[in-house]
Amino acid sequence: MSESTNLLGSLADRIPKPTDSKPTDVPATGSWADETASLTTTTNTAPYPSVDGDVKDTPTEISQADGATEAMEGSALEDPEHEVKVTLADLQHDINSPLFSTQSFKELNISDHILQGLYAMGYRKPSKIQQKSLPLMLSDPPRNMIAQSQSGTGKTAAFVITILSRMDFKRNTTPQALVLAPSRELARQIEGVFQTIGRFVEGLTVVAAIPGSIQRGAPVQAMVIVGTPGTVMDLIKRRQLDTSILKVMTLDEADNMLDQQGLGEHCMRTKQMLPQLNQILLFSATFPDEVKAYAAQFAPNANAITLERDRLTVSGIKQMYMDCINGEADKFQAIVDLYQCLTVGSSIIFVKTRSSADRIAEALNKAGHKVVAVHGAFEGADRDRILQEFRDGVAKVLITTNVLARGIDVQSVTMVINYDIPTKGRNDEPDAETYLHRIGRTGRFGRVGVSISFVFDRKSFGILSQIAEQYNIALQPLNPTDIDGNERIIQRIIKSSRAGVNLTN
Repeated sequence: MSESTNLLGSLADRIPKPTDSKPTDVPATGSWADETASLTTTTNTAPYPSVDGDVKDTPTEISQADGATEAMEGSALEDPEHEVKVTLADLQHDINSPLFSTQSFKELNISDHILQGLYAMGYRKPSKIQQKSLPLMLSDPPRNMIAQSQSGTGKTAAFVITILSRMDFKRNTTPQALVLAPSRELARQIEGVFQTIGRFVEGLTVVAAIPGSIQRGAPVQAMVIVGTPGTVMDLIKRRQLDTSILKVMTLDEADNMLDQQGLGEHCMRTKQMLPQLNQILLFSATFPDEVKAYAAQFAPNANAITLERDRLTVSGIKQMYMDCINGEADKFQAIVDLYQCLTVGSSIIFVKTRSSADRIAEALNKAGHKVVAVHGAFEGADRDRILQEFRDGVAKVLITTNVLARGIDVQSVTMVINYDIPTKGRNDEPDAETYLHRIGRTGRFGRVGVSISFVFDRKSFGILSQIAEQYNIALQPLNPTDIDGNERIIQRIIKSSRAGVNLTN
């Protein structure tokens, strides 16, 4: 079978149908993985260097460091080989003009102070998403932008550079730009990116508008506001946030912001409260079809940068699955067996519910394995503290819900576990976008990473199959009874470079 074969796309066809003579409630051989073990394949196109050899930096790793703050351990960016698709709102634009691509930050005519910040962070040249998006976003008159690119490709830095270039630094106590994010953690992280890229910009003021951060009645006096939709809307309603000259609005993780009923309503209402808005920027790694139309309404006449669906996964993430035939008991045992690998760097375990996160964390800690849990029920200060401990390496394993599935950048994360495969709706439909964002917490900024999804019955197997088929993913099975073999495979990946390796040997 060729290396490009879609493993789980084929696996889905092999799941016994209800009309088969075998029972439909149990697998034919006692394990769903056993049905198709011979179909293991990889999507690697280049041989790995020796695992014991030196790990070489990729060109983008050499040229550019991540847009996260130094404290957040910024590192190199993923720079996909394939081109992004650019769609211009105005057909009169000349796409061959130098305006529509750039090979250096100097060509953008951004201020020397912003350039200093970029160079201090290790940026040497724009990544592909920055090459395509920045000339369009910085053009005058300002134009709206809907931009899609993989995790770890420099999206945050792109809109931060744009916003800083639009500011009037003589009015540093009046809000001029608003960035909305779906979680307090992501808002804090974006605030840090502004402070780091803008470290040499005299007079720059940035504030996080998240629950509990701004005293009731106190005016918000900063040029850039980074916050969550509900808090920002409340601040505007209470007249604590002056919107009279606010001119740039950005949604990070825009598909999630516009798709969620509550967040979408808050975002739209907030937009309607901004009288002089002249540029809207929407950024995300995914834009499902059902969100695209709403995004086009939210940011009318926008230039767009998109990726083909099968280009959305990051090549450096080796995606695997494990058959946990006895359900919860086997899933928990798999975490125990994998614990040593989980702590080589840092790891995130994603579960479906808050109660599951608490229960699993408690059981693992009682078993002598140090883990922490965080989810939406935690107070804001506790969430900030736990996440900082995770960033600092004090805690190596973090158990969480989808609250941290998007945008959170921690360089040391080498593994992601889908303890529960993401679903949506009452019928537990596959949530392919959340899967993509979850696994994108590893393999970031030009590094390798591992993701392992647990399946345990026909339903979970079918859900994962549909996600794999949607993104043309080839998943490698792990044998739940071969602990040592799994550990060798995982550690080999973590130690390897970006060049790629056949991991089935």
